[in-house]
Amino acid sequence: MTKRKRRNFDASFKARVALEAIKEIKTLAELASEFGVHTNQIRNWKNEFLEKASVVFSENKDDKEALKRLQEERDRLHQRIGQQSMDIDFLKKSLKKLSLL
Repeated sequence: MTKRKRRNFDASFKARVALEAIKEIKTLAELASEFGVHTNQIRNWKNEFLEKASVVFSENKDDKEALKRLQEERDRLHQRIGQQSMDIDFLKKSLKKLSLL
């Protein structure tokens, strides 16, 4: 018997489904059918969305500073990865010219 893999949904999908549920234009059953998720999951996402809605308007400077630091670190690491990729390509070409690779 094969085990069914757990489905993971990204944040934008969850937000889209939660917003549709909040609009209450369609029933939860209709949304579940449309998006392919269980009604209880939609209800949970809707409740979580409503509970955390105030975070959007909060002015937490610590979070903003931490986010900025993480973005800078990510950019630095991407730059380093790019440099290392160029170094590797250079070394491969050099080894091919010397018939060592």
